Amino acid sequence: MSDLALLTEAFHRNGRVNEALLNTLTEEDLALSDGQGGLSVGQLLEHLFGMRKVYLHRVGSTYAEQITVETEEGDQPFWPVTLSTTQLRGALAEADAAVLNAVQDAAGDGPGFQNYFASHPAQLLVLTLIHDANHRGQITTLLRQGGRSAAALDQLARATWPIWRD
Repeated sequence: MSDLALLTEAFHRNGRVNEALLNTLTEEDLALSDGQGGLSVGQLLEHLFGMRKVYLHRVGSTYAEQITVETEEGDQPFWPVTLSTTQLRGALAEADAAVLNAVQDAAGDGPGFQNYFASHPAQLLVLTLIHDANHRGQITTLLRQGGRSAAALDQLARATWPIWRD
């Protein structure tokens, strides 16, 4: 398997992990926060989506235009959550497709990325994987602090970790 094929597979698995997490959340979970000024679960999830669009713009890709979903996230540190769990599933899927298309085209015969990921366009996939994992950890912590039982968190782990071991 080529390096790009391996990273593409990991990127697809990351999307499945995000979907599995979203499948365990209620709309009320989106409001959970640390009470100390940190982002809520909903804001973290909208941020996962939003950063895909931001990085596509930064690499000079027109693929960001394929992402039709909008959120209130911007230059402000906090914003009102506007997407439901169902909408977040769709937004992440749409953004993932745009990122993957951009990387595959830039790695092939398409135009390369400007200023970012000069070593290889697939670095965008790596960045997204790391970024998502970081914020999923924060979301899990907020769920625990918000009263999610150990059994429920264990069920979430059983739904997500096997995706990486297939």
